[in-house]
Amino acid sequence: MRSDKLTLPQYFSSSVGKKYLMAASGLVLSLFVIGHLVGNLQIFLGAEAINRYGELLKSFPELLWPVRIFLLAMILLHIATSTQLTLEARAARPVAYSEKTYTKASLASRTMFISGLLIFSFVIYHLLHFTFLRVHPEYSNLIDMKGRHDVYSMMVRSFQQPGISAAYIVAMFCLCFHLSHGLSSMFQSLGFNSERSRPCLSQAGAAVAWAIFLGYISIPVACLMGWVNLP
Repeated sequence: MRSDKLTLPQYFSSSVGKKYLMAASGLVLSLFVIGHLVGNLQIFLGAEAINRYGELLKSFPELLWPVRIFLLAMILLHIATSTQLTLEARAARPVAYSEKTYTKASLASRTMFISGLLIFSFVIYHLLHFTFLRVHPEYSNLIDMKGRHDVYSMMVRSFQQPGISAAYIVAMFCLCFHLSHGLSSMFQSLGFNSERSRPCLSQAGAAVAWAIFLGYISIPVACLMGWVNLP
């Protein structure tokens, strides 16, 4: 007799399982985005605060690298499941409509895959810029009075360049445009959304997304406007 109960591999290879994996990885990455923002905002507390924060992260490589590997795995899982679901959706409707009507789907929901790819491209640049110091290797020589890497001066020098700040702001717009729909759909895929709670969660997701956007862009804007200066 055939059982209707799916094994874990069968479940996670189904559309429902892939949506769950995409939502779970999205939740992890969203929490990281918020935590990373809290760390970066310490630039407004001065050089001592953010340089101490940077040194603290570097002091625990046995913890830092497993976290980085885990986040990379979540990014790859998120990309893989979203790509598979996008291809499945297109295969289920092989003939495009002659006239498309988007009565319910928002622009953010229709461009999730594209915005996701743009965000991934920015993440690679961001890591090369601020983490591995390949874009501006000269910033690796910035040392503060206590012998620590001068994260504060590195950020200020970078964001005082209009091109870098503009690229950063555009990337943050793409990220939060992605999150404005992704946060609400995440709760739905994880089973926390209902007909009654859907409007509230949708509005809350959008509010959180744009609060993140304002938080992140406040840093390059402050550097460009001279509100945050080199020590």
